[in-house]
Amino acid sequence: MMSDVTTLVDMIRHGEPVGGKKFRGRLDDPLSEKGWAQMRAAVEGHCPWDVVVSSPLSRCAAFARELAVRHGLPLEMDERLMEIGFGEWEGHTAEDLLARDPGALARFWRDPVNHRPPGAEALTDFRDRVIAVWNDILARHAGGHVLIVGHGGVIRMVVRHVLEMPLGRMFRLDVPNAGLTRIRIDGRGEDALPILMFHSGSL
Repeated sequence: MMSDVTTLVDMIRHGEPVGGKKFRGRLDDPLSEKGWAQMRAAVEGHCPWDVVVSSPLSRCAAFARELAVRHGLPLEMDERLMEIGFGEWEGHTAEDLLARDPGALARFWRDPVNHRPPGAEALTDFRDRVIAVWNDILARHAGGHVLIVGHGGVIRMVVRHVLEMPLGRMFRLDVPNAGLTRIRIDGRGEDALPILMFHSGSL
């Protein structure tokens, strides 16, 4: 018999960082003024959450702290929510990479499991740490309403997991800056049923 516990998890991707669009991974660029505006507009003063959980990278953590302080919410930082490491691609734009090796990006997008950037985190390792923290959050906050402030790769990985998509298809999911994703989890543990309620929507 399924538990009557229902957990809501909202995930919001950070806004635009200083320096614009590029492969950042572990680079710790802060939010730009536009990025701050995107994040604040995305929540528009709403605060239905019981707790905020964030990546410790500043493009996520700074907004998470502001939101938590403003509404008196508990704030948790978890290193497992950091973005996937892009190795030698970090700090480079798509244009940089195309100039260096015109086929590298296409190979990566088609098959990121077997064509990761040099020195990058393996997609299987990334999956394991993201799903581990996802399961921990669900266990700690069962029955609550959680906001995760994170990265595009992390949100893609969770959605891929919930929808049981093949690992190599995760980058086919679009997650814009300040985009919101809501997942409802009915039940708990192995019997839990996750439902994707909206992706890149608004509150």
